[in-house]
Order: sequence, then structure tokens, then C-alpha cells
Amino acid sequence: MGAELSQTSTMDENSNEPPTSAVLLDSCHFSQVVFNNVEKFYVPGGDITCYYTLTQNILPRGKDWVGIFRVGWKTTREYYTFMWAPLPSDIPSDTTVQQQIQFKAYYLPKDDEYYQFCYVDQDGLVRGASVPFQFRAETEDDILVVTTQGEVEEIEIQNKNLRKENEELKASCASLQKQNIDLQEEVKNTQELQNNLESLRSNTEKLEQELNSLKKENKHLKELGDCREAELHQLKEQIQNVTSDKEYLETRMKTVLDHMDQLQSQVSNYEKEVENLSRMDHVKTEQLESLKEENHQLHVSRAQRQQNCDLMKELEEQKCLFQILEVKKKEADEENQKLQEKHEGLMRHLSQAREVSPFSIASQAQAPVPAPRAEGLLFGNPYCAAEANLGAGAAGAADIASLRKCPMCDEVFPEEIATSQYEAHVQSHLLECPVCSESFDKSKKQVFYDHVFCHGLE
Repeated sequence: MGAELSQTSTMDENSNEPPTSAVLLDSCHFSQVVFNNVEKFYVPGGDITCYYTLTQNILPRGKDWVGIFRVGWKTTREYYTFMWAPLPSDIPSDTTVQQQIQFKAYYLPKDDEYYQFCYVDQDGLVRGASVPFQFRAETEDDILVVTTQGEVEEIEIQNKNLRKENEELKASCASLQKQNIDLQEEVKNTQELQNNLESLRSNTEKLEQELNSLKKENKHLKELGDCREAELHQLKEQIQNVTSDKEYLETRMKTVLDHMDQLQSQVSNYEKEVENLSRMDHVKTEQLESLKEENHQLHVSRAQRQQNCDLMKELEEQKCLFQILEVKKKEADEENQKLQEKHEGLMRHLSQAREVSPFSIASQAQAPVPAPRAEGLLFGNPYCAAEANLGAGAAGAADIASLRKCPMCDEVFPEEIATSQYEAHVQSHLLECPVCSESFDKSKKQVFYDHVFCHGLE
């Protein structure tokens, strides 16, 4: 067939060669695919349609194909042309399926030899074959045949023999088909046994590996057991040591807690003292305001009675006393600020002592705590000196009246300087709170800002 045996088709998948085999014809299953409506003659130059039926004995696959073979072929490699068999959309298991394929005229044979359709699966096995047909035009000579009586009898005898041979072939095919089914079953069973054997071999190898791994692990665990016994002995000794340390720490903890109670009591006393000092500061402030008012009244009185020298002298004494009180008030405020800072430090110390670990509490318990003074105040009363000075103020009023010294910068003013100038100089060193009119030294601006900010939080 030469060049006519080249693989040709009309589908994209036809670029690959179809699966073929060199199996013997008696091993094929020609009855699994039945070709229908096969003509005796097909007109050359035209397309032909191949009709076939898939029985329930075949499962179509993606690489099945239908080929045109010249009668007398021996293997599936001798196809003239082929087309890939389309897969049906639904493949029922108990019914047949009708299929069809169209062969284009360009790929069909051009001679008048006998050909037949064959259905070949993707394993290269023939599953069905059609009756022979030719590619030539049908003529009247093919229809009108004149035969003699002897020829008719001879044809009948040949037909009888052919029918007998056909029956024998059918019986042989049925027997071969049964043998093939049995062989397939045996092959399937053999394959299953082989798979089971491979699985058992694989499982055996895995079990051997696991056994070796377990042996190694058992040896390692024995070594670890010896180490664990030594570690257990050490842990028992450590537990005994920790138990004794715990008892000692509990004793120290109790002592520290008692000391913390004492500190709490002292802090409460400090808070009461700070409250008393704040109350005294308020009283002093009121006294200072009263003195300011009296000073104002004296100033008015002096304006009205310019000639009363005794009143002028008294006014000067009041001014000096006012200045002394302002200085003392400032000192009291500073002392009060220090006391408040000390109080906040004690409160932080107490909070840290509550949160600290037993080891740090035990170490802190050994630190000495300053004992409060005998008077009951840790820092003393800042107003005692002021009150003592006030007691002596009346006696030395005459001397102080002549002394005009700035309490901020120690600048001394002569007697001829007006009192208003002296007061303005002293006021230039101070910052006055816009809320409560409390005065602060300009050198302590941060204290002044914190004081004003606290008013915003109220």
C-alpha cells in the first residue's frame, strides 16, 4: 500500500499514531462492537458515514479508534486510514449505544479492493469488524446475473457449507470469548494477588524498619532511664533544699509584712500631719489676707490723716510684719512641698514593697527605717520657727521697720524708697496663680505650671 498507509485524519488528536498491536485474530472480540447499515459499494469521491453499536460488553475509552482495513489484514498496524472514536456522553452499563463517524473522501481508498471497518481499543485489540465493501460505482451488470441450474445448486451447496462454517465460527467465537473472559478473570485475580504480595512485602519492610527503630529507641530509653534516675536523686536533694529555703522565706516574709504594717501606720500619721499642715497653711493664708486688709485700711487711714505720725509708725510696723509673714509663708510652702514629695516617695516605696518578690522583700527588710522624731513629725513643724519669730516681732518691730531687704534677692532698699516700689520689686520675683492667687518663685516655673494644671483636673 506504500504511501497510502500514512496516518491521516480530520481531528487534532490524529497527529499521533493510533494504538495498535500484533495480536492474533483469534484473540480479538469482534462481537463487542456491531457495525450497522454497511453498504456493499461506496461511490468514490464522496464522504461516507460509519454506523456502529457499542454493546454492554465494552467500555469505550479516550484512545479507541475506527479504521478502514483491506480484507486479509493480519495486524491492526495494517490500517489504511482511521478516525478517533468519540466517547458517548452517557455510558449506561446494561444497554447498547449507537455511534457514528464520518470519513472524508480525501482519505478514502481509490482502488476497487474489498475493505472493512474495524473498531480498535486503546490497547490495540479489535473489538468489532464489519462485512466487506468496495469503493466503486454500482452498475446494471452487478444487478442482473444469469446463472444456470447447476450453478444455482452449486451456489446453494456453497451457501450451505458457508452457513455451516459460519455456525462453527460462531461457536468457536463464543468458546473463545468465554475463554477470554476466564483468562481476563484469571489475569485480574493474578494482578490482585501480585498487588497484595507487593503490599505485603512493602508492609514487611516497613515493619522491619519500625522494629529496628524501636530497638534503637528502646536502647536510647534505657540510657535515658539511667540518667533520669541520677537526675531524680538530684531533684530530691534540691526539693529538700528548696523546702528549707521556703520555710526560711516564709518567716522572713512574715517579718517583712509586719514591718510593712508599721510603715503603713507611719504613712497614715504622715498623711494626718500633711492634712494638719495644709489646714494651718490655710489659717495662715487667712491671717495674711486679714493683714492685707488691715494694711489697706491703714493705708486709707494714712491718706486721710497725713499728720498722725503714730498711725504712720504703726502702718510701717504692719508692713514689715506683712513682709515677714510673706517670707515665713514662702518658707512654710517650700517645707510643705518637700513634705509632700517625701510623702509621695514613701507611698511609692510602700507600693513597690507590696509588689516585690520574697527574695527582694527579705533583703529590704534588713534596711534600717528612719525613726520619727520625738515631736511626732518626721520633718518637724515648719511653722514653729515662724511663730517664734512672730513672738519676737513686736519687740524688734522698730528695728525691722527700718530694714527693707528683698527676701528673694537680698537687695537692700534705703528708707527714702517708697513702700510701693519695694512691694513692686518683691512682686516681680513671684508668679501668682490665676485661680487661687497663690504666689510662686519665678525660679520654680515648673512647680507653678504643675499647680495651675492641677486646677484644670479638679
